[in-house]
Amino acid sequence: MEPFNIKVGFGRDEVALTILPITERQYLVTYFGGIIGAVKLDADGEQWEQVPDEEVVAGDLPFYSPDLNSDRLNFVLCEHTVNLIGEEILAELKDR
Repeated sequence: MEPFNIKVGFGRDEVALTILPITERQYLVTYFGGIIGAVKLDADGEQWEQVPDEEVVAGDLPFYSPDLNSDRLNFVLCEHTVNLIGEEILAELKDR
């Protein structure tokens, strides 16, 4: 599977993320060239979960480090953002 981009809204702001498929159910989430984390579908294929950071294989990519002085939106993965990202991944895959 090829990488693809999604957009996730946070209030009035929208963030573009690059999704790197690892398996059919697991995806690396990158922002500004760094890995924010990874998300996966549970065994039933119904719920999105965050992959624990210690299980994320980054390869050549660094982990994203928020810069509080920058003008871009900084965020971290939490249950809410994992679900938003998962919904966008499913929508993108459905359109292919």
